[in-house]
Amino acid sequence: MLSKNKIKYIQSLSQKKNRMATGCFLAEGNKLVGDTLSAFHCELLVATEEWLAAHAGAEADEILIAGQEEIERASLLRSPQSVVAVYRMPDRHMDYNLVSTSLSLVLDTIQDPGNLGTIIRLADWFGIENVFCSPECVDVYNPKTVQATMGALARVKVFYLPLVELFGQFSKLPVYGTFLDGENIYEQELTQNGFVLMGNEGNGISSSLEKYISKRLYLPNYPPFRQTTESLNVAVATAIVCAEFRRRSIGK
Repeated sequence: MLSKNKIKYIQSLSQKKNRMATGCFLAEGNKLVGDTLSAFHCELLVATEEWLAAHAGAEADEILIAGQEEIERASLLRSPQSVVAVYRMPDRHMDYNLVSTSLSLVLDTIQDPGNLGTIIRLADWFGIENVFCSPECVDVYNPKTVQATMGALARVKVFYLPLVELFGQFSKLPVYGTFLDGENIYEQELTQNGFVLMGNEGNGISSSLEKYISKRLYLPNYPPFRQTTESLNVAVATAIVCAEFRRRSIGK
């Protein structure tokens, strides 16, 4: 039986203040929970009998069997599925050697939870293990962000810190940023390590960070002089940039 208090607790995790107070976040859906259950400490698992029977090894501090209607009352999704999990936020530690020798994504004031979740999913696809967010970015544990990662949150480490501090710690690493007045990315030399900085959806990269950028990159439209849309969605732009970096690394 899923009590009213449990339902209230689950729904309270939609708010950042409650996530921070409890140190917990919410994940919903058959695939998302199935992909992340072994990666995080699960405090509460609410699922139908059928889901639990299909996942006999599922572990949590508390497991509750609930009917579909009960899960729908607790769910934050428009189309609830058969399982809801409450996870403990992991204690992530930065591997300085890994950051120094690999490619990392850096996000400046990304506001849309769907964009952040999609970028984390892209990082996972392209083998990027670290994503650094400015403190002004949307919370990675926002339920919409978690949902958009499609399980990638289990494999990608996300850190929040002032970006000036990050670039100061790794001052020898190149920093790539995307600008409308940058150089064509397809004609520039790209390294296999360093930072790829992506800016805010509306304002781009903060002017205070521009002095740290080693190479200003531009994603050209096609054909070059055709009138086109003003800019790309930040997640789409991130996908193009990451694909080009990885294309260059093939065979190296």
